[in-house]
Amino acid sequence: MQVSVETIEGLGRKMTIELPQTDIDSKVAERLKSISKTARINGFRPGKVPMNVVKKRFEPQVKSEVLGDLINDSFYKAVQQESLRPAGQPQISPVEGSEEADEGFSYEATFEVYPEFDPKFDESLKITKPIVEIQSSDVDDMVNKLLEQRTEYNAVDRASEDGDQIVIDFTGRLDGEEFEGGKAEKAPLVLGSKQMIPGFEEQLLGLSAGDEKTITVTFPEQYQAENLAGKECEFDIVVHEVKESAVPELNEELVKSFGIEDGNIDTLRADIEKNMQRELKARLDNEIKSQVMDGLLTLNPIDVPAALVKEEIGRQREQFMQQQQMPADMDTSMLADELFEEQAKRRVRLGLIVGEIVRRDSIKADAGKVREHVEHLAGSYQDPQQVIDYYYSNAEMLQNIEGLVLEDTVTQAVVDKSSVTEEPRAFSEVMNPTAPESDSAEEDTAENT
Repeated sequence: MQVSVETIEGLGRKMTIELPQTDIDSKVAERLKSISKTARINGFRPGKVPMNVVKKRFEPQVKSEVLGDLINDSFYKAVQQESLRPAGQPQISPVEGSEEADEGFSYEATFEVYPEFDPKFDESLKITKPIVEIQSSDVDDMVNKLLEQRTEYNAVDRASEDGDQIVIDFTGRLDGEEFEGGKAEKAPLVLGSKQMIPGFEEQLLGLSAGDEKTITVTFPEQYQAENLAGKECEFDIVVHEVKESAVPELNEELVKSFGIEDGNIDTLRADIEKNMQRELKARLDNEIKSQVMDGLLTLNPIDVPAALVKEEIGRQREQFMQQQQMPADMDTSMLADELFEEQAKRRVRLGLIVGEIVRRDSIKADAGKVREHVEHLAGSYQDPQQVIDYYYSNAEMLQNIEGLVLEDTVTQAVVDKSSVTEEPRAFSEVMNPTAPESDSAEEDTAENT
């Protein structure tokens, strides 16, 4: 077998392989001999068919099958011989005239290879590490949120105020005509919740049960319904009820309803803080990891095989369809590759960089850290041991955790060599980064394939 390799463009390679005629003939003869033992042809007893008859009947098909097998075997032997790492399946085509020749068979295999590079990370990578301590006031806020979730609304005989819930009918009109989605009956609405478009809720303050009012509002310029974006509309309002909020008292009975068996408020607060610590750690880890992955992309501007990007686009399209609960037989032509291409390239590039670091530095998924990760995930469930047992009885699920541990190990290795600056931040700022900044210093998680 003779092999020659040509670089065609970037990561593309064209490999020409010549198979000796003797190899082809011996494989064909061997297979024809096997067929002759069982072939059934009219006029001959099984196993007694002359070889020339067998050859005439089966040789074209057998030669095609033999060539297929030899191409498959020779390709993988050739890439090993040439120390190549193919990315995706090769495109195989016979060299012109080779199929008719009796002096062997030559074919060309066109494919991409994984990029060869030495992954870089050093002190030039700047990492900001948030330093966060959960304060008693943060726990207070979380307790109050839990209480708000149990808020009840009771009917009152007065005009509506901010924070009240009103039950209304409304009918929207654009240029005097009702529009789709602009009508509802006995819809509950908490004033001040910003559930409706700007200007809607404010005009319902001071209304009582039985009142009717027509209000005028302007839809935002970026509203999802294009026919309404930026348009001024009228809404006819009928008020059925006005209800004021009643936040429950935090007592033993309510504490027990949150799953705290002893009904002790301090036990509830400790349990809440434990969950807050778990969520905070996950958020901080993701923030650091995001910085690390962005840094690795900047320091390692490698080419990526188009075949791997195409595969990743397919995965993202499938995930999108599942998340949107689209039917499996739906026409996906509207979901063009361009919608997923940028993110797919990022994921593939990160996967190659992280994978090369793992390979170069011989990083393994430490069994203890895998166990720790599984226990951390299980800690938020009512029966943690049941969750742990589930992961360790499911090889695919456990493999996913091992992948995350490998990624975490790479992240830490990069952080150890980076320039790290600590930044004190408040719990609320970290957990709710879109909130407006206050006077006090009150996820894009990188994934790889």
